Amino acid sequence: MKIAFFSAKPYDKTFFNRYNEAYGFELEFWETHLGPHIVNAITPGTEAVCVFVNDKLTGEVIDIMAAKGVKIIALRCAGFNNVDLERAKKQGIRICRVPAYSPEAVAEHAVAMLLTLNRKTHKAYNRVREQNFSLNGLLGFNLYGRTTGVIGTGKIGKAFIKIMLGFGCKVLACDLYEDETLKAEGVQYLSFDEVLNQSDILSLHCPLNAENHYLINESSIVKMKKGVTIINTSRGGLLNTHDVIQALKSGHIAYLGIDVYEQEEQLFFKDLSGSIIANDEIQRLMSFPNVLVTGHQAFFTEEALSQIATVTLNSIDHLIKGSAPADPSVLLV
Repeated sequence: MKIAFFSAKPYDKTFFNRYNEAYGFELEFWETHLGPHIVNAITPGTEAVCVFVNDKLTGEVIDIMAAKGVKIIALRCAGFNNVDLERAKKQGIRICRVPAYSPEAVAEHAVAMLLTLNRKTHKAYNRVREQNFSLNGLLGFNLYGRTTGVIGTGKIGKAFIKIMLGFGCKVLACDLYEDETLKAEGVQYLSFDEVLNQSDILSLHCPLNAENHYLINESSIVKMKKGVTIINTSRGGLLNTHDVIQALKSGHIAYLGIDVYEQEEQLFFKDLSGSIIANDEIQRLMSFPNVLVTGHQAFFTEEALSQIATVTLNSIDHLIKGSAPADPSVLLV
């Protein structure tokens, strides 16, 4: 059986080749993202296509893949807002994903961004390398006793909350489904507006859908405390970048940490150090001294990549044999 991988990086090849030894699939790796520009390169006999967050599986792309005999789309990620699920269902293509790969990896990266922004360790590192040991401009604040608001208390949000409770934070949460174990640990569930109102720190841990697109915008920002810290390791489309920039300029947002960006497919996972980046908004964000941007790095741990490879290959193996994976949340179509 042949699987075509798109948006494939060297680390994808390393981990999938390692865990494919148990299956013996034929693996083909493409560095380019999947979209109308490359879909015709998929050769007949390819039964599965494996994609990542910035691949574009539009109706047109899915129709072409179906005509070529593709039976399975495997998302090596949790989100699926980049896939036309209805068209895949119509074409009889099964879709699987990795709903929860090492939630601790993403949660810990969110905390790392928060601590870096707060204690300015990135600036201190550069200063000391230049033999500048001055503390001026490096003032931070204690996390202990601060109120942290968490939007989305699924596996990643829950892992993040447990860390923040360890710091001695008061944690407020907003989710359609309340977690009783978190409530037993002192987490208070409130409405979205109430969480915005009361939080010193706001961390986003929810999937992107039509209902929460631009969840953080001008109208929601004005409900936040002046001087709020926002961390987003979920999806770029949760933030209205223009409105966030205005709030950074006014000082309403004191710190911003983002590992995702709405137009990241043009930028992330690429070395653009010798290029001129035409995207004005990301350039503006990176110009702020109180903004930290990482390039969709939160998932990038040994444990997470191992789990992504094993879950993906196991799901494909089950589907090609006509059986369902043990975890029903793996299947989308």
